[in-house]
Amino acid sequence: MQQLNELSATKIIQWAAWKTGRRGQAAAAFPSKGKGQVIGKAGVFLMKARKKPISKMARREARNFYLYTAPWLIGFLVLTLYPMLYSLYLSFTNMNLTGQGKFVGLENFIYAFTKDPLFFKTFGNTLKYVVMFVPSSLILAFFIALLLSKKVKGLGFFRTAFYIPYITSGVAVTILWGWIFNVDYGIINYVLSLVGIKGPNWLGNQKMAMVSIVILSLWTIGNNIIIMLAGIQDIPVSYYESAQIDGAGALRQVFSITLPLCTPTIYFNLIVTFISAFQIFQQPFILTNGGPLNATYTISMHLYNNGFLYGKMGYASMLAWGLFIVIMIITLIVQKSSKYWVFYDD
Repeated sequence: MQQLNELSATKIIQWAAWKTGRRGQAAAAFPSKGKGQVIGKAGVFLMKARKKPISKMARREARNFYLYTAPWLIGFLVLTLYPMLYSLYLSFTNMNLTGQGKFVGLENFIYAFTKDPLFFKTFGNTLKYVVMFVPSSLILAFFIALLLSKKVKGLGFFRTAFYIPYITSGVAVTILWGWIFNVDYGIINYVLSLVGIKGPNWLGNQKMAMVSIVILSLWTIGNNIIIMLAGIQDIPVSYYESAQIDGAGALRQVFSITLPLCTPTIYFNLIVTFISAFQIFQQPFILTNGGPLNATYTISMHLYNNGFLYGKMGYASMLAWGLFIVIMIITLIVQKSSKYWVFYDD
């Protein structure tokens, strides 16, 4: 209204028409004389103009939106949000599998840091696996994707061959590698014996057990390879042509063009791989059951055993939220650091 007071009566009508886009209605709505009356009429007109009635099409679109998103929304509330909130509540209780227990506050957290001898051991083993698996998987996925990006014969076969282990049953792959790592008649030790080398006890040695699990996990990085391949193929060919004209060799093109422009894809794979690596469970559970001497006993296995083997659902929920917090912190650190090493083709 302060703007209206600074205008003449004629200017007020023009201003109201411009604000609402209703020239004819604005001219008919205001009296021809009296600046005060015009100002009052202009305020009422603008308030009515802003309250536009919702059309039938808009109501139908809104109804369809809620109708089509209802299955996902219900699934999210029932299958995701409610279990998360309930597990958060359980982390402050001593609930067992039968649903009996009471609220104990921070007792589970105190027990984990002061009395549980396996808490730090399992986190250490998990971190050891993450440190070995994440960098090696990204480097190997980038190298294989770089080879698959070349136009050679049988490229479709090789793409499928690298992706099949990822979509194959994890239990079947793990059992297969259990035979491969067998100390007596495994194929790796057999090949080593042909050249006079005695193979190690891959799954029975504390130092080699986690390495064996990392090697097994590298067999199933087909998804990372496909995503990395898509990122490499998205780089414009003109960049490579310009580099060739300037005399850049193949290796220089990889480090000066391919690698920098592939950093957004590497960043995505890094986050996803970090999350999956911290949740490692299936491979050590089947191959070693946490052994030898808890050398492959991860935090996910500790969570599973406490929850479903010992019936400590409250303590298991606390471990789950602890793992969630660690993953979130590392993810945020990677996200904050991305501005220093992720480059976008803008």
